[in-house]
Parts: sequence; structure tokens; C-alpha cells
Amino acid sequence: MAHIINIQTFKDSRGILTVLDQVVPFEIKRLFYIYAVDDTDRGGHRHHETHQAAICIKGSCKITNNNGKTTEIFDLDSPEKCIFLLPEDWHVMHDFSEDAILLVLASTAFDPKDYIYEPYATT
Repeated sequence: MAHIINIQTFKDSRGILTVLDQVVPFEIKRLFYIYAVDDTDRGGHRHHETHQAAICIKGSCKITNNNGKTTEIFDLDSPEKCIFLLPEDWHVMHDFSEDAILLVLASTAFDPKDYIYEPYATT
């Protein structure tokens, strides 16, 4: 199931440094970021293989996640928060603030065959 961790962050008079050393539990094969989002939802899929880690490095957004059993809404409102998404996690990113930049680290290179666009059936 998707979950959020707090990333190690160092603050002093010079600024803030957030470190991703040994935080992501997979080898990073792809990195992308989403920004300048209007009120449209993003995502709306799950994967066969890809694990992801998402950090809203500026602004905020929400991720609604459904693993087929449980639906949760996660607030990414700090660059110190990182959400891990498993392949079975159907996720939708939404409610982006105007200044939001969502950074996503993925365990696989892009492959359109890895995407599952059909949501879980609701009961």
C-alpha cells in the first residue's frame, strides 16, 4: 500500500537541504516532473511493474490511491514528504497548487505496456 515517509532535512541560516540518500527502495531508472497543472487530474493508472516515489518539491497536491482494497488521500504539502507507490496502487494526482512541481522517481524506463488504465471495480 502507498505510504508517506518524511525525508531527512537539514535546516540552518543558509537554507534547507533535503537528502534522498538511501531513501528510495529501488534503483531509479526514470525521473520526471509535473508542473503548470490546471484543475485537471493527472495519473489515473497503476502499473504491472513500476514502483514510484513522488515528492511535491514546490507547492502542494493530493494523491488519491486505491490498492484494490483501500482508498486513501495523501497530502503532499511539503518537500520533506515522499509517497511510495507500489505497482498495484491505482493513483490520481489532483488539487495542484498553482506553483506545484511534483517530482516522480520511477523504477523502470517508460513502457506503455506497463500501464493499467482500468480502475479497480467498486463494491
